[in-house]
Amino acid sequence: MVKIANIELGEFPLLLAPMEDVSDPPFRAVCKEHGADLMYTEFISSEGLIRDAIKSRQKLDIFDYEKPIGIQIFGGDEDAMALSAKIVDATQPDLLDINFGCPVKKVVCKGAGAAVLKDLNLMVRLTSACIRQTSLPVTIKTRLGWDNDSKNIEEVVERMQDIGVQAVSIHGRTRMQLYKGEADWTLIGRIKNNPRIHIPIFGNGDIDTPQKALEYRNRYGVDGIMIGRAAIGYPWIFREIKHYMATGEALASPTVTERLHACRKHLYGSISWKGNKLGILEMRRHYASYLKGLSHVKEYRTRLVSTEDINEIEDILSEVENRYTNEPLPV
Repeated sequence: MVKIANIELGEFPLLLAPMEDVSDPPFRAVCKEHGADLMYTEFISSEGLIRDAIKSRQKLDIFDYEKPIGIQIFGGDEDAMALSAKIVDATQPDLLDINFGCPVKKVVCKGAGAAVLKDLNLMVRLTSACIRQTSLPVTIKTRLGWDNDSKNIEEVVERMQDIGVQAVSIHGRTRMQLYKGEADWTLIGRIKNNPRIHIPIFGNGDIDTPQKALEYRNRYGVDGIMIGRAAIGYPWIFREIKHYMATGEALASPTVTERLHACRKHLYGSISWKGNKLGILEMRRHYASYLKGLSHVKEYRTRLVSTEDINEIEDILSEVENRYTNEPLPV
């Protein structure tokens, strides 16, 4: 049984990665339904939280059916991180996660996210400040290092464990790689096999099939796998991995009817959470993923992203369902 503090996650948990502008409550709901064991909010700016920024505060929204769930924050200032940890504590998620891995320029330029990998003493101070201000288990998500010449993840994990971090999720790329090239799990496996490390180690990067998930579990010995981009428009990845690991057999791909059911749940969840106009607009980025693999579907995608009328959207989705009913789709 894998545990983060007293949170039981099963024998080999599958985690939904925190993804900016993706991992909101409507998206998390469809992933939870299809087998995600632990989920995280989108990352939240510590500066935004203490400024009481509306967008940052809204990202604190969590729901009982999502549990266990972690709220993820990022920042480069000790005082702001400490105060943010206090705010998160009052929200009562299951854990607090700190982002030390985001590679995007607007985050790194503020000395946050993956930028902190260049200053491990700062990482220790930021993390310690959060641990002191919360009763929640504190975990981190990070990368192998800043670049190929500074892959310091082994020291990172040892120092984080020493100050009380309860689990570490590691993306198998450096900051400079962004999301390019193949994720390298070699160091992740080395950390997991370090006899000094006793906290859960979760691997992240490029897991997009059940077969690869099983192979990486066996090869690197991680305690669980975090899945990000492969779950966008395809929440079935979680149940497919679990089924394959349990039986060695691949589940059939979801039918068009199943995919549209998930799409509709996501759409109406988005409307419920964000309001009619914004909910419909923000759903537009997801249609291509839900309809991926259908032949001659561009016309439908174009129409879906060109309307703000929910009745028209329903009509288009019904047209798609009628045309492609029960046709299995490739992943």
